[in-house]
Amino acid sequence: MDIHEFQAKELLATKGVKLPRGGIAYSPEQARYRASEIGGEAWVVKAQIHSGARGKAGGIILCRSEEDVEAAADNLIGRRLVTHQTGPKGNLVNRLYIEETVQIDRELYLGIVLDRKAERIKIIASPSGGMEIEEIAAKEPDSLIEITVDPGGGMQRFQARELAFGLGLDGSMVTKATDTLLACYRVFRDFDATMLEINPLVVSKGELMALDCKMSFDENALFRRPDISEMRDKSQEDPRETFASDRGLSYVGLEGEIGCIINGAGLAMATLDMIKLSGGEPANFLDIGGGASPERVAKSFRAVLQDKNVKVILVNIFAGINRCDWVAEGVVKAREEVGLDLPLIVRLSGTKVEEGKKILAEKAPDVVVADTLQEAAERAVAEWKKLGQSAAA
Repeated sequence: MDIHEFQAKELLATKGVKLPRGGIAYSPEQARYRASEIGGEAWVVKAQIHSGARGKAGGIILCRSEEDVEAAADNLIGRRLVTHQTGPKGNLVNRLYIEETVQIDRELYLGIVLDRKAERIKIIASPSGGMEIEEIAAKEPDSLIEITVDPGGGMQRFQARELAFGLGLDGSMVTKATDTLLACYRVFRDFDATMLEINPLVVSKGELMALDCKMSFDENALFRRPDISEMRDKSQEDPRETFASDRGLSYVGLEGEIGCIINGAGLAMATLDMIKLSGGEPANFLDIGGGASPERVAKSFRAVLQDKNVKVILVNIFAGINRCDWVAEGVVKAREEVGLDLPLIVRLSGTKVEEGKKILAEKAPDVVVADTLQEAAERAVAEWKKLGQSAAA
């Protein structure tokens, strides 16, 4: 789960990380009031969306008067901001962060991520801030400093000092930088984050300040982090994925027109590959999990049908913990409840497979039943192409 910049900064502040003064605004008038409340001669108006590269897309505006702040806010609120991370649809801007400007003496980069392969926490820093980490890695790979932290012992003070010296900070800043780096690590650890990125982390008048911040969290830990769960902004999410996740389904939206309902992440990936190899385009990844009751299968159909581009649905179930007769009952139930009129291809294998096929034959005779994954994918693609040819004609 991602959160907004202003929310991430609120969490940093709880551990003592220094930040520029700022405030949230939901209207142009409120943005102007925030600027007057903060004071000063210049402010930065920042669109709050779940994406990087906001500045390149016009989502970060420097203003030198309160009138300019109001005008910038009027331009941004209600607009869909398109960056290279949002895709062509962009993300809706419905709130802004108004922040004071600060003197920037140096820009640094700090990232803390969960390295799942190493089962460790990795800290990446660079004396070249203000750029995307991909740009830094490509242009100045030698500038990257990496430290691995054992989660059992946590980040040690000597590691933070090593980072501070590696960033080229002078002796007067090392102690402050060490405290800031340790505080950032504690934010990452204490809130079950999977990613914390501060870019840039700036040196300003002898202080180290977080000028921008992004955070992501482990959704599996949100049950014990209700305060973090409350920060979720569904307006920034793919509505298809939100609908599915709210019903306990693992769903990732794609750009094709063949909807997929599958149990098991590995089988789901194999099914997507087979659809592609057969000449089709999958509309989604959907793993219904181990307990595929008829009700859960019906929920899966509703989730897939949230995507109006879906023209064909492929159900692929290998039943171990699941039972094919349950899945078949779910298919019948879903067709009745949602009034499904799309071509439907079902491949069942495993526990109670013959019973499942019998249920489909009796209650849904127009459903195409396939014996193998390859056959199911080819039949789904054939139906999809047939519909495309009919539409073209």
